[in-house]
Amino acid sequence: MKKHVPNAITCLNLLSGCIGIVLAFNGNLIFASYAIIIAAILDFFDGFAARLLKAYSDIGKELDSLADVVSFGVLPSVIIYQLFLEAPQLGSLSVYLNYSAFLIAMFSALRLAKFNIDTRQEENFLGLPTPANALLIASLPFIVGGDNQFLKDYILNAFFLFILSLGMGILLVMEIPLMSLKFKSLNFNDNLYRYILIILAAVLILIFKFVAVPIVIFLYILLSIIQFRLVR
Repeated sequence: MKKHVPNAITCLNLLSGCIGIVLAFNGNLIFASYAIIIAAILDFFDGFAARLLKAYSDIGKELDSLADVVSFGVLPSVIIYQLFLEAPQLGSLSVYLNYSAFLIAMFSALRLAKFNIDTRQEENFLGLPTPANALLIASLPFIVGGDNQFLKDYILNAFFLFILSLGMGILLVMEIPLMSLKFKSLNFNDNLYRYILIILAAVLILIFKFVAVPIVIFLYILLSIIQFRLVR
């Protein structure tokens, strides 16, 4: 039975993504964002369970990617699409521009397909991981629902949302080396940049709450670039 435990957790990840899509299309973006957070937690634990139980399988790897396409690709796209609808519309241009939200789903699927066959990504990533991108998008409804009117007006702008969708989509497939957050040991020198990221993320989230999430993703990319430049 133990070999089915990781796949069961992966299926719960998929279920969370499906429920989140329904919530997002019904306009409940906050709970849809919570669905992404739950899916991300489950995505961590399915891999953790597979390592703990030594229950690796080819079907588990494929199932994980299929679930991630829904939870970290389609669901974030629907959230962005709903934010497009909340933004001031740009006449006939918005009829087409709003659908650019689904660039996230397309690039996420491409990124996950590449990941499954790319042996270079066994220890580190090439391109932004789909959960990181999804968590950034999950933070937007919380920021929009907050008290900062400037940030709300900035996010609820069709051109900003278009640039965000295209830019994050490109980051998903661009071959930028990014560090994995999996710890093989607790050695400080081996995990220096991971520790720096975790400490900075904890401080920023404690101070700025959900506004800090995009900053943390930016720091993740920046620290990864610094790390791999130094290694090179």
